[in-house]
Amino acid sequence: MALKLELPAGLTGTAELVVGEQHTAPRVGSGRIHVLATPVMINLIEAAALAAVEQSLPENHQSLGTRLDVSHVAATPVGMRVRATAEVVRVEGRTIHFRVRAEDEFDLIGEGTHERVVVNLERFDQRVREKAARKPA
Repeated sequence: MALKLELPAGLTGTAELVVGEQHTAPRVGSGRIHVLATPVMINLIEAAALAAVEQSLPENHQSLGTRLDVSHVAATPVGMRVRATAEVVRVEGRTIHFRVRAEDEFDLIGEGTHERVVVNLERFDQRVREKAARKPA
């Protein structure tokens, strides 16, 4: 039986962090300037998307990020708070489409789109185990 998601457009989720040295580009290997690293902003955006939908998914199902198209347009220094927001814009089959944005205390720092696909955890884990078993020694 095909999975039927009942997620209305407009569901939103948020995630926040205060930028610490561990969140900077030199620490995560994405640059040399001590500002919020793009990979950390992306992680925060994905956390916001999870916050928007995970509690509404069927039992034994989870969403996995499959596509992210974002710009990172402003730098955020250490010590400043960042907030990411994800809003469901539509659902197509098992794919959830989001509009996403990230802001610090002064500026829009990033925005774009994100997609997540909903999977059955048992079937997904089985495929991962099968793939791992094929790995050459």
